[in-house]
Amino acid sequence: MTPRRPSPAAVERLLAAIALRAEAARRLEGSGVGAVLRSVVEATVALFEAEASSIALFDPATGRLVFEVAAGEKGQPVVGLSIAPDQGIAGYVFTTGQALALSDVEHDPRFGREVAAKTAFLPRSIIAVPLLDERGTIGVLEVLDKRTSAALSLRDVELAAVFARQASVAIRASRVERDLATLLASTLRELAADAADAADNRATIEALVARAVASLGEGEDAGPWRLADLVARLRDADPAQVGLVTELLEVLERRAVRSARARRVARGGRAAPAAPEA
Repeated sequence: MTPRRPSPAAVERLLAAIALRAEAARRLEGSGVGAVLRSVVEATVALFEAEASSIALFDPATGRLVFEVAAGEKGQPVVGLSIAPDQGIAGYVFTTGQALALSDVEHDPRFGREVAAKTAFLPRSIIAVPLLDERGTIGVLEVLDKRTSAALSLRDVELAAVFARQASVAIRASRVERDLATLLASTLRELAADAADAADNRATIEALVARAVASLGEGEDAGPWRLADLVARLRDADPAQVGLVTELLEVLERRAVRSARARRVARGGRAAPAAPEA
């Protein structure tokens, strides 16, 4: 007997549930990735005694390199700026995958003055290394103005590459969170690959996934997402404080379950057995 294929509505509900859980995990863990990237640029500033260090990551949605984190006295103004993936020193390193060490940045034809103008900082020297993973180049780490020496060496590039690898590891660990829609779609395509109507399924799969993840970015200040963001900030809190918050959340969870049960009964639904009180 051929198993009955689940309806599109049932598949969409399942995908939405998976997407919600993955989004909650992303919010709870996402700050950890940012913390690692910040520690990388802070460490490079300290090691090289540099004026600034930054990490720019490629954003597939916009097709641009976005400066996500920075450190150093001259570093902060660059955070949030974006450039074309082939613009400036960062763009050159991103597109070629080749590291650079420049001791006279101002006269290098690859130097982009737009970012310098926006940040009011004209660096004298730059070490730029690519952030690499199995897909290719995903970003660029830059170290600007090494104070101890105007000359840059191969050793400087090698040290910067060590920090770039640490950043790449952190980003790779968060990739499932950032590529949720791609993951869901590819999984469904594999499941449907042997079906006779696989070609027709492709459009249906894309539509289902789009609807399942469409609402995840809505209502950024809504209760559940706000709560997830607040819980994520507790990772460094005192254990006693975390225990207190846990107890409060358990009380709220029990109240929410009772309220939901009461609403179902009021609508004529069947109530589930009550959970034992702690």
